Amino acid sequence: MDSHQVIEASKRFTQDEEAKLITLSKGGDQQAFYQLYEMHHKKVYGLCWRMLADKDSAEDVCQEVFVQVWQKIVNFQGNSKFSTWLHSVASNIVLSHLRKHKNWLQRVFSIEEQVVEEVGEEMAEVSELDKHIMRLPERARLVFVLFAVEGYRHEEIAKMLNMAVGSSKAQYHRARTLLKEWLEE
Repeated sequence: MDSHQVIEASKRFTQDEEAKLITLSKGGDQQAFYQLYEMHHKKVYGLCWRMLADKDSAEDVCQEVFVQVWQKIVNFQGNSKFSTWLHSVASNIVLSHLRKHKNWLQRVFSIEEQVVEEVGEEMAEVSELDKHIMRLPERARLVFVLFAVEGYRHEEIAKMLNMAVGSSKAQYHRARTLLKEWLEE
């Protein structure tokens, strides 16, 4: 496969093709990296948006994820799937962004109004469940997305969010309870 050949974004890559794109990207091939970006950016953006509950921040952080991946792709050893490594990088960057850019208490008390407006006006195509996920309090939303959507274990989430495993489980339970209540309205 010629690395500079334009490949349709909708084409599914085999593991071998993805591995070749990764190898080429490690060597500095920007076109190959762009193809990796095309394969994965929607999922990374979705993760950022669900965790941040803010469209502009999600776009900025998603861009930061791919800048970091470009700079650190040489560190990808292939011990796991590229998508797994990428989502781990993305999760860590989102959490770092939250720590740096927002006061946690400010987000807890202001997120609901902002999200309801944003979801209603800018993201009409978003599923009903995603709209409710955006309404969750930040800690509950982060735990819910990491556990239910991304598949992390509570032990991993506890380390990522610097909380006890029991707190992670409690936040997940809180999120599920709120979502069930809102979906039954």
